[in-house]
Amino acid sequence: MRIIVTGGAGFIGSHIVDAYLSAGHDVLVLDSLWEHGGGRRVNVPERANFVHMDIRDQGVMRIFQEFKPEIVSHHAAQHSVAISSRDPKLDADVNVMGMLNVLDASVKTGVKKVIFASSGATYGTPDRLPMSESTPQRPESPYGITKMVTEHYLRFYKNERGLDFTALRYGNVYGPRQDPNGEAGVIAIFIGKFLKREGVRIDWDGDQTRDYIYVKDIAQLNVLSLDKGSGGCYAIGTNTRTSVNDIYHSLVEISGFEAPITHGPKRPGDARDAQFDASLAKKDLGWKAQTTIRVGMRETYDYFKSLVPV
Repeated sequence: MRIIVTGGAGFIGSHIVDAYLSAGHDVLVLDSLWEHGGGRRVNVPERANFVHMDIRDQGVMRIFQEFKPEIVSHHAAQHSVAISSRDPKLDADVNVMGMLNVLDASVKTGVKKVIFASSGATYGTPDRLPMSESTPQRPESPYGITKMVTEHYLRFYKNERGLDFTALRYGNVYGPRQDPNGEAGVIAIFIGKFLKREGVRIDWDGDQTRDYIYVKDIAQLNVLSLDKGSGGCYAIGTNTRTSVNDIYHSLVEISGFEAPITHGPKRPGDARDAQFDASLAKKDLGWKAQTTIRVGMRETYDYFKSLVPV
């Protein structure tokens, strides 16, 4: 298949590109390389085509016309909850207007399907855990709002314009290539600090939990979604809760360094707990997370350690 991966130079997108190429597909990466987005040119393999372009750019149509994709994996986004809370207009501009630009180009060039990186943030704080497809969506951040809005647009484009989709509501994805200097991704941020032998900041009380998923499991999920999950929105996770304090203590054990801790307040828009039941994804897509958090954290730590100059 011919596949465009928006955001394909980013942390998650680049692993998906690797998986698509390994499966024998022809891939074009469309990425703005925005400094706050984590996109890096070095993440794009030589076998993939690369276009340096923002998804809001009107030139997106020309790229679609020239490449003629059958599938679009839409992973370009403003992905930080903190940035979305500070600047909701920017968040909406990228995550809604940019997305609509991609959907219009998809319809006009005969794309069959869009695979969309949605988010567990669309649920907000649920009444009960684990969350599933039947859990009400009550997002508490502009980021979560724009991800939920996109799901509604995808339904509209499928019903009115014949563009199929699969939406994947990711839990907290972590792994190699995640930006250790950004505002999102506590595992990568902590690893960066541990390797520099610096202190870490733990917001709230550190007992807030997330459902952490290894990025290579997400890449495999995106391969399986190429021809499965028509019109579906799926909760994606491991059904396991891990606290920030758990992550800290695991990294102390992995690294042998007890990083000093500074405590901070709750971040705006942050939910207390998250845990996802991915039973429907297993049934419809044949997917289940394979990597335990301890194994994934060890591999991620080793990756970042390998980048440190000797």
